[in-house]
Amino acid sequence: MKKIVSIILAVFVMFGINGCSNNTKTESKTQINVENSDKQSLHYPVTITTYNYAKQPVKVTFEKSPERVVAVYQNSIETLLALGLGDKIIAASGLDHDVKDEYKNAFSKLKYYEKAPTKEEVIGLQPDFILSWYSLFGAKRLGDVDFWHERGIKTYMSQNSGVIKPNTLQNEYDDILNMGKIFNVEDKANEIVNTMKQEIEKSKEFVKGKEKVKTVILEVEKDGVYRIYGEDSIGGDIAKEVGADLVAKSNGKIGNEDLIKLNPDVIFTVYYGKEIDRDSALKSIQENPALSSVSAIKKKRVNPIMLSEVYSSGIRTLDGIKTISKGLYPELYGNN
Repeated sequence: MKKIVSIILAVFVMFGINGCSNNTKTESKTQINVENSDKQSLHYPVTITTYNYAKQPVKVTFEKSPERVVAVYQNSIETLLALGLGDKIIAASGLDHDVKDEYKNAFSKLKYYEKAPTKEEVIGLQPDFILSWYSLFGAKRLGDVDFWHERGIKTYMSQNSGVIKPNTLQNEYDDILNMGKIFNVEDKANEIVNTMKQEIEKSKEFVKGKEKVKTVILEVEKDGVYRIYGEDSIGGDIAKEVGADLVAKSNGKIGNEDLIKLNPDVIFTVYYGKEIDRDSALKSIQENPALSSVSAIKKKRVNPIMLSEVYSSGIRTLDGIKTISKGLYPELYGNN
């Protein structure tokens, strides 16, 4: 009898010990999940200021990271890819240039629309977030943001896409940082913005005590007519920040005679898509006999610059800073 009791007690003890062990493991796993959940819940809700089509500020609150994003135009797509959020994009459209090489693999996995999806197509995609330029939310396109907000779909307009004047570097920084907040990737967003600021500081330090370089940023509209990117543009803001003398200060149009009078030492000519390719943007300045007396042409200091580096530039703001700094101060960058 004693032997039987001993066996029963041994079995009971064995199952009791294992039961405690399993409970301990379950509690441990539950605790880890709760900790991860807490990290997310501590970040959200996040409230961001965006705009409606009347250019009025609108507060949008995110309870969690968006999962189904429609991203239209260069900066929208590339900013999300740079932040490692390609898996969130369900539809992309509106590129003026191929995406940067480092994002091509991630971009190849996206559904890309050659023409921006219609309002009906976007509704069918069931997004929870739309990221784009001001122009996309016009009545003839996706419609104003209220339509989407009433359906639980958040929106964000790039600030330099026609919403806020003047266009500034700070607006680009803020857009990237806002994406960091919305998607809970603030460390990466801060890293991108800080790299841009460091590039600005590098040029600022280099030009201390030196004579300012006279420069113009323009886009060739037709022979002898140029659209100026002045102080109120991103390109103009970059040029000022890195110490250049932006001699064409106001946005608007000028002709050959005006450009000759300004006589810049350096010209940046904007190109984009199929409308103005890189070569034609250069040739229309360099090979224009009416401009042969201009200092920048005589010294062969005419530089092509992408539209996406000087308009609603997103992560290409860094490229814009480098392009303008290299054009102004080639000795700063050596042979790079």
